[in-house]
Amino acid sequence: MAVQPEGAPCWADAMFSDIEGAKTFYGDVLGWTFGESSPEYGNYTLAYADGKAVAAVVPPMPGQEGPSAWCLYLASGDTAATAARIRENGGDILMEPMPVADFGTMCLAREPSGAVFGVWQAGTREGFEAMGTPGAYAWAEVFTREPGKADTFFAAVFGYGQKQMEDEAVDFRLYDLGDRALLGRMTMTDDFPPEVPSYINVYFTVPDCDDAVAKATKLGATLRFGPMGTPFGRFAALTDPQGANFSVIDVTTTEGEMPKTTDVS
Repeated sequence: MAVQPEGAPCWADAMFSDIEGAKTFYGDVLGWTFGESSPEYGNYTLAYADGKAVAAVVPPMPGQEGPSAWCLYLASGDTAATAARIRENGGDILMEPMPVADFGTMCLAREPSGAVFGVWQAGTREGFEAMGTPGAYAWAEVFTREPGKADTFFAAVFGYGQKQMEDEAVDFRLYDLGDRALLGRMTMTDDFPPEVPSYINVYFTVPDCDDAVAKATKLGATLRFGPMGTPFGRFAALTDPQGANFSVIDVTTTEGEMPKTTDVS
């Protein structure tokens, strides 16, 4: 795939203390196969769907042990410049821009409402080799308790336009570049336990949502929401056995009319 435009989701990875357990789980639920681990890069291991790189798993470095979580990376043409904008707009840099051989340059950041994300400047590795196909990345949403902070930050750093969904039941916004919707932003309600911080929820494509949920729960995942039919596809939210939140979506099974939105850029 071509290099993604500035601010577009381009990669996802997660840190797991039990790498073999993660490979077994996601291999069964999403149909992933895995490449050889790379000892020179902390045993970073690529995940493949239909032979195309779609994500990666990695064990924690000594002293970095913590809850497992998926990290979404946003594309940048200049990681150092993006890091500067992140700081200027109230975000924190958790890992300074760092070259990864000739693959590219990465950094890790936290936006002002608390969600952690990555930034990737492509070198020889552009990012996702597939999107929207079974096993591959489909979509992501910023779940936040402080939507105003997130909205202001992402617009300033990445130049997103914004459209508010006209729905009194939820506070949901789309971040876009031109005609392309890139991310959703959902305000967290009291349904989320207070100890759950803001985070970015990553959706992976599956051919059958209910089947994926059945496989996941059989392997020890917790079903948090759904399965539910929507105009975008049938989806469900899960927490894997090691605590990482993610969603699965069957984009071929849609239900209902597309919601109306209002431009609030």
